[in-house]
Amino acid sequence: MADALRVALAGLGTVGGGVIRVLDANRDLIARRAGRPIEVVAVSARDRAKDRGVDLTRFDWIDDTASMADVDADVVVELIGGSDGPALALARRSLASGKGLVTANKALLAHHGLELARVAEANRAPLKFEAAVAGGIPVIKGLRDGAAANVIARVYGILNGTCNFILSKMEAEGRDFAEVLAEAQALGFAEADPSFDIDGVDAAHKLSILASVAFGTAPAFGEVAISGIRHLLAADIAEAAALGYRIRLVGVAEAGGAGLLQRVHGHLVPTDHPLANVTGPTNAVVAEGDFVGRLLFQGAGAGEGPTASAVIADLIDIARGEFGAPYAMPADALAPANKADGGERRGRAYLRFAVPDRVGVLAELAAAMRDAGVSIESLIQRGAQSDGNVLVVIVTHEGPERCVAGALERLRGSQSVIGEPMWMPILA
Repeated sequence: MADALRVALAGLGTVGGGVIRVLDANRDLIARRAGRPIEVVAVSARDRAKDRGVDLTRFDWIDDTASMADVDADVVVELIGGSDGPALALARRSLASGKGLVTANKALLAHHGLELARVAEANRAPLKFEAAVAGGIPVIKGLRDGAAANVIARVYGILNGTCNFILSKMEAEGRDFAEVLAEAQALGFAEADPSFDIDGVDAAHKLSILASVAFGTAPAFGEVAISGIRHLLAADIAEAAALGYRIRLVGVAEAGGAGLLQRVHGHLVPTDHPLANVTGPTNAVVAEGDFVGRLLFQGAGAGEGPTASAVIADLIDIARGEFGAPYAMPADALAPANKADGGERRGRAYLRFAVPDRVGVLAELAAAMRDAGVSIESLIQRGAQSDGNVLVVIVTHEGPERCVAGALERLRGSQSVIGEPMWMPILA
């Protein structure tokens, strides 16, 4: 058997510890599949004294994380996190020295992926990141390799397990967002500061990576329109169910003649759509190819075992010598991700308003829709809430989204609308 693939592992959190545990548990199987052993030779983390439940005495300990790039190793695994700082410094130095880099860091790739791909290619160093998107689900490899012969029209999915846990819990139990978020934090599904998850940033990082692989464009996180689920009400969940939908936070990227549309937004998903039945902290990605049709990738989107498995799958590829352009084509061949005008996108929409319980309010809402060119499919008014206000839901016929935006702008500042309306597209 060939010499071992030597690995320097930076970051010993949940995933880093998991990588060591999986390598220990399945060492012989992994070696047979890789054609050579895979051995961790050095590790680095902030706290040397912390008990991580694995024996670290067999590895060299490197205090200076950036110096991991100088270790006698073939590959550096970066599991530090963060878009800049030590993670970026280590990634740059590792690739520049010709070492392979495996990372689960979606923020790093979303912000610096193109630069790192160029450094990797210039130094003939592999750059792999299966674990950065959807945990243990092999969606990057599926798009880059399995669907390589296809033109991808659209890639979309549930990319954040925290939000999906919250939404499916609200759906099952009829509870409000704040209450379910607190439970998710207590169970460890949500961070103490959950902003990156519930405001859609985490999903947007992942979407920008998926879009680059699917469409051959440069990663463009700054072009992703982002909206989270912070302002969702239990009443929205109930109303969607009555209409035959479930609410999911969906990241969507689709290409057209006008450019690339990338956005993360709450969507109403028809109950017979595969994404509607994805519950709990699960991820799912759908890709639509011109010859392969609809592909569905679904599974655990985070956690020690799934994410560590994805990291090791990348190491196995490198051990076999199976790697190419990180984003499926050379960095210089990646097209600019020209942002499409979302207002021109056609679709149906769900609109929810809180209004005072008085005569004339519905007429004002309907007039704003009419004047903006929005065709109303249904208008539903429910009884007064505990605060005395009434919830009104409008479902539109298919039309340009700019018309819906225009109607909402007409109602801005109106005494008939209390707070911010909720707008969600309906997934087709």
